[in-house]
Amino acid sequence: MASCTTIYSISTTPTKTNWGFHQSIHRHESHVFFYSSTRRTKRFNGFSEISCSAEEAKTVVIGLAADSGCGKSTFMRRLTSVFGGTAEPPKGGNPDSNTLISDTTTVICLDDYHSLDRTGRKEKGVTALDPRANDFDLMYEQVKKLKEGITVEKPIYNHVTGLLDPPEVILPPKILVIEGLHPMYDPRVRELLDFSIYLDISNEVKFAWKIQRDMAERGHSLESIKASIEARKPDFDAYIDPQKQYADAVIEVLPTQLIPGDNEGKILRVRLIMKEGVKYFNPVYLFDEGSSISWIPCGRKLTCSYPGIKFSYGPDTYFSNEVSVLEMDGQFDRLDELIYVESHLSNISTKFYGEVTQQMLKHAEFPGSNNGTGLFQTIIGLKIRDLYEQLLSSKASATLQASKV
Repeated sequence: MASCTTIYSISTTPTKTNWGFHQSIHRHESHVFFYSSTRRTKRFNGFSEISCSAEEAKTVVIGLAADSGCGKSTFMRRLTSVFGGTAEPPKGGNPDSNTLISDTTTVICLDDYHSLDRTGRKEKGVTALDPRANDFDLMYEQVKKLKEGITVEKPIYNHVTGLLDPPEVILPPKILVIEGLHPMYDPRVRELLDFSIYLDISNEVKFAWKIQRDMAERGHSLESIKASIEARKPDFDAYIDPQKQYADAVIEVLPTQLIPGDNEGKILRVRLIMKEGVKYFNPVYLFDEGSSISWIPCGRKLTCSYPGIKFSYGPDTYFSNEVSVLEMDGQFDRLDELIYVESHLSNISTKFYGEVTQQMLKHAEFPGSNNGTGLFQTIIGLKIRDLYEQLLSSKASATLQASKV
């Protein structure tokens, strides 16, 4: 991270700088932390000079793709918790902002790159999933700038009003997470990602979840729920679902196989599909790396009520890629006993014994905390932390070697 001193010479007319500071004095000096090289720019009503005292460090970019209502927000809360601090909307900004900022991470919702508001989409007969309703040029331009350490003014899509609000200033963070429908759709944006995840919720589970939420909480009829799902399905199949072939990790949520014919979506079978050969990412394994394992841990050390818990692990192929797959079917009765399962998993990138269990207990109220969705989201969060630290170490080593030349 570069520590920079910014000196402004500004006219007495109140102005707004690129950082959003309102000033009416002749000269102002402040210390700013950002990722960028030294620059000097003239403005119409003043002059700013930025001098930096450290080498440039680039932002690490993570992409998370999923359909709406598939757990992206919960995943983001687990991820930011791993890095410490609380993710909150920009202070003093638009109360309807979709952005979440913590000490280490900034999470951007890609809905903000809708090129059409709700009315515009209705008039043109397109959904938000359709690429024609999104500005991929601007998305690429701004993600690229943030990765290079340049501040941007990002648009805001207001989910309350369905309108496009005035933009907000986003400073380059240590880790930028872009989450939404299309983080891997555009090849240019995909190329900027240091790691990518896809949340793949099966149609059966998605339907069960939507019924539970929309009928119980919103009073929707079963017919209207079915109609809503069917209306989105063609665009989802065409534009969203194909992105999973590019993901470095996929969390796949399926109906349980422990209860024949179950369709309630309360007991889940969750698969963590991890691509082999990804730099700085070593897939998690159970007992013996590369073997095919089936394990029922219920017994003296793990309390299991009906229908129990079953783990499996082994190598596989996924869209012609070599992968390792870790699977959990069932749910935990007691999260504190998760330490028993954790002790049999390797390559989970913890910093101390029991860190996975600690993180799960810390967020026991989050959806999925008693099954594989919460477990695998937590593990991926730890893997992303490890990937980030390896990237930093690699860059520091490269800088040191360059200085010796």
